Order: sequence, then structure tokens, then C-alpha cells
Amino acid sequence: MAAQICRSCCRRWNAFRSACNSRVNRKVISTSPGQATALTSRGKDYDVIVVGGGHAGTEAACAAARMGARTLLVTQKFCTIGEMSCNPSFGGIGKGHLMREIDALDGVCAKICDKSGIHFRVLNTRKGPAVWGLRAQIDRDLYRSNVQEEVRGTRGLEVLEG
Repeated sequence: MAAQICRSCCRRWNAFRSACNSRVNRKVISTSPGQATALTSRGKDYDVIVVGGGHAGTEAACAAARMGARTLLVTQKFCTIGEMSCNPSFGGIGKGHLMREIDALDGVCAKICDKSGIHFRVLNTRKGPAVWGLRAQIDRDLYRSNVQEEVRGTRGLEVLEG
């Protein structure tokens, strides 16, 4: 049974890999050591190609584009960029620190949380400041539309569906 599952996964992986190789090819610009290579897709050259339009993929693509890189974000559907889970919140003890670091680096998630927030709260205020955590409840639809607007408006960033 396990071998059968493994074989089917390998077949799917090989099909995925061959489909990716037919769409995205690596083209060497220079042969000298330390020189960059360009990624080619649909006849265009990109410095960065990000696969996946989730929170991390969106952050990575927008950050690369803000740094001046020609960036391609590959996602299944553009309408699902910025989709949130059934508990639409950002923050807490662990993730709150991460959100502040992303915000310090001019990240998309923290900026859009400020625009789409419904309720902001500091957790664990009865304990010491070391365990305080910021949490924001977010309007799911507003967050999704604001993230999509941010991605559309980012210069140097193209989105490929499919």
C-alpha cells in the first residue's frame, strides 16, 4: 500500500516537474563565477520567480519587486491571494513578534492588517511585558481585496495564474 502511494506521488511529482520545466527555463547570462542568472517565462526575463500566492509568497514577491527585481508571482488563482482562514487574526505571542519584524521591513501583511483590522488587543497584560502579545482581528473580505490591490499596484511584479 505504501509503495503504491509513493509511486503515485512520484508520478505526480514528475508530471509537475516536467510541466514547470516547459514553462520556466533557466538561462545563463554570464559564465563567470558569481554572476547572476535570469529566469525566463513566457518569453520574458525575471530576476525572481515566486511560486505560491499565500502570505509568505506575497511578502516575498512584493519585497523582491520593491528592491527593484523583475518579479513573477505564480499562483493558482489571483482571486485567492490574501485568502484567510476561518479565524482571521494576526498576532499572538509568537506570531506578533514576527508581524512586528515584517512591519519593520515594510511588509505587506502588517500594512494591510492596519487597513483591514476590526479589533486590536494586547494579550496577557496581567503578566510581565515579556509575554505580552499583540493580536488583530481582521475583516477577511477587506483583507483579501486590500492585498490583491497591493499586489496589482506593486511596480515590477507580474502575476501568472495557472
